[in-house]
Amino acid sequence: MRFRRILATVLLFLSMPTTALAAAPSPGDQHGTASRPKSFTISGVDLHDTQIVKFGRRYFMYGSMYGCGFQWYVRGTKWCGFGVSTARKPQGPWSEPRLLFSPTSTDPSTLQSWQETCGRTGQGCFNPRMIRRKGWGEDDGAFILWFNAPRQYSMGARNAYNAMGCNGPVGPCGPEAGAPSGSYRKPDLDICRGNGDFGFIDSATPGARPAVVCTRAGTAALSLQELDRWGTGGTPGRGVERIAGISRAEGPGGYWDPVHRRYVLTYSDHGCGYCAGTPIGYATAPSLYEGWSAPGNVGWGAPAFGRRAFHANSCGGQPRTVTVLDGRPWQIIDLWLGTRNEAGAATHLVPLSYAPTPGVPGDGQVWRPPLTLKC
Repeated sequence: MRFRRILATVLLFLSMPTTALAAAPSPGDQHGTASRPKSFTISGVDLHDTQIVKFGRRYFMYGSMYGCGFQWYVRGTKWCGFGVSTARKPQGPWSEPRLLFSPTSTDPSTLQSWQETCGRTGQGCFNPRMIRRKGWGEDDGAFILWFNAPRQYSMGARNAYNAMGCNGPVGPCGPEAGAPSGSYRKPDLDICRGNGDFGFIDSATPGARPAVVCTRAGTAALSLQELDRWGTGGTPGRGVERIAGISRAEGPGGYWDPVHRRYVLTYSDHGCGYCAGTPIGYATAPSLYEGWSAPGNVGWGAPAFGRRAFHANSCGGQPRTVTVLDGRPWQIIDLWLGTRNEAGAATHLVPLSYAPTPGVPGDGQVWRPPLTLKC
């Protein structure tokens, strides 16, 4: 009798329609295909090279502003500053951007105004990134704004990065903001030195500090360094220089995949200013500070990025960074116009899904990148 019940159960399972069997989540998607959200575009918001994060129940979008007329590498251009918008969901609607600090306030590194630092030579200031000191370091909930100012590096500073304490997720930031948290520090970094794009990646180890992911001056080699306890500098010697031998990169970002227990980094491969349609590459590691690798390539004259690029044109834009919203990683992409003023450029978000695939260069098999980017 027991055998007959088991046989009946097996026959019932085999008689199920294939659509029912296909509805189960794949090993590479812990949320399931049916629940995977779709990509979307944010238009009409004057915030660019953006970061989108969630603090509490609201979403915050940080970016460079162009509406005042900033022109990249035009001497004497007006620098518009960094802004923040808020929304109840990532798709918006987003509020009108507000400044995080005044462009006419003082740059403590040069003792000039930020307008002078960011606008005089047209080099600009970019990549506003807000982090919160919560669950790591001093664990006091303080908000810290990072950004880069290329002219500081041109004037002899060891790096182009800046860290400002903020009085909340919408500012104001910097020493002129006053109590309780307004402050400034020139980050002390021995690995992420120089002048390049950067992002942040959280550690999967409870209580561990995040790392700043950077592109080094000169070769734009992809590197990373652990933050110090204050989140305004780096831990000396704690990091990785030239991740997987990758250079000429831009727009880095990353996340921890808890299903496959791998860190995943993405980046523009290669980097270039205001480019539309650059390849996007990846690298992975089982540990934040060791074991990084990216697939190579074989053949005479074969491009080094032939297998590590998992999308040929980044949905027509350029990768900016990665953000994790409500437990899911998203690739942020700038849909650049290719002009010196990018006020009209849109921001595109695409959910990332990682699933390891077998294969090595030269095995004669079809290569299927483990990351997917469905525009």
